Amino acid sequence: MKVKSLAKKTAFYLAIIVVWQGLYSANIWPPSIFPSPYNVGQTLWYGAIDGSLWLGIGTSLWRLAAGFAIAAFGGIALGIFMARVQTVNETIGSIILGLQSIPSVAWAPLAIIWFGLTDAGIIFVTVAGALFAVTINTYTGVKSINPDYIAAAQNMGAKGEQLITKVLIPAAFPYLITGFKQGWAFGWRGVVGAELLFSFLGLGFLLNIGRQLSDVSQVLAMMLVIMIIGIVIDGLIFKRLEDKVMARWGLR
Repeated sequence: MKVKSLAKKTAFYLAIIVVWQGLYSANIWPPSIFPSPYNVGQTLWYGAIDGSLWLGIGTSLWRLAAGFAIAAFGGIALGIFMARVQTVNETIGSIILGLQSIPSVAWAPLAIIWFGLTDAGIIFVTVAGALFAVTINTYTGVKSINPDYIAAAQNMGAKGEQLITKVLIPAAFPYLITGFKQGWAFGWRGVVGAELLFSFLGLGFLLNIGRQLSDVSQVLAMMLVIMIIGIVIDGLIFKRLEDKVMARWGLR
């Protein structure tokens, strides 16, 4: 099945390249606004050779990792407090949905004012993008736990940190995985969007360089890299983790 699925995906992506090349060869648009797959591949090759591509990827990924780690821990803590403490839910919880609706890049002006054109500002935007998705899914997961299970654990002496780490988080983990998937996706968009505005290294910076130079090959190349990284992270980390959790819970 895996070989068959891989063959389908390979054929699909090859078809996209063929159609792309066909449109380029038809000269519908000038090469300056519609480059060929070869031109984009050449741009990627030059970026890999001079090291700028690897520097951009590494810089963006470590910003994502730092921001997502903060968002994951903060979101889990906040989600649990919202689910277990009514006052927290009625106050902080009442604005979480509203805050989640704010696009990640909308936090960038505030980040620039508070942190300047620094890594801290980009990480702040990443956290703002990922935090609320993790919080909401954690809250939903904890609230979905059968109260009898929690009461039974408390009767056996589980309380405080032990109740959280041994009962609440494991029981809510399928929801946490969903929150992590949403959170990292929002955070990844936040990283790239902030780098576009900050013009401070990273893939977003390279994307902005392409815009400033009117180099469409550069723009498309960076968009392609951003997309590939998204697919790889989801497939290698979150998809596998989700499959394991769902299998353990008997949901697959």
